[in-house]
Amino acid sequence: MYSDHEFDPVTPEELAERARDEELARRIRREVRRMQSGEADADLAADAEREAAEREERERHERRERRRRSSALWQLVSGSILVREGSGEYYRYLICIAAMFFLSIVVLFTSLHLDMRCSRLEAEVQLLRERAYRFESERFRRTSRTAVGEELRRRGIDLVDPLSPGRLIEE
Repeated sequence: MYSDHEFDPVTPEELAERARDEELARRIRREVRRMQSGEADADLAADAEREAAEREERERHERRERRRRSSALWQLVSGSILVREGSGEYYRYLICIAAMFFLSIVVLFTSLHLDMRCSRLEAEVQLLRERAYRFESERFRRTSRTAVGEELRRRGIDLVDPLSPGRLIEE
């Protein structure tokens, strides 16, 4: 054979294809030997059993999924209850319930707002009562006998007490 390191008539693709062909031929021979010895029948039976078990598991899973989808809670959560047959007649009731929920929320927030306003007004009334008590005490202080006497003396008027003594009136 001619050995030239620069020129090789077999390309790397041809070498890879030859290796694949040889591997395929080995597999075929091995499978033919297995078929003749009877090992393949046992493997085929095991494969059939495994496929049957997988099919049964898949069917069980599908039944479980159908049962889950048919439950009322799942239909309510997913919203599929709205597209079921016969559910169209209940739409107006659902809309009425939703409107009542909305109205309840509005009433709740309105009552909370009014309660806060009432609390503010009560605090304001308390401040006004305190101010009224202070004004009343100031007025009492200004209209006491000594204050009136001082004011009259400042103006040059004499304060004269009544001649008859005061009496206590009992109930």
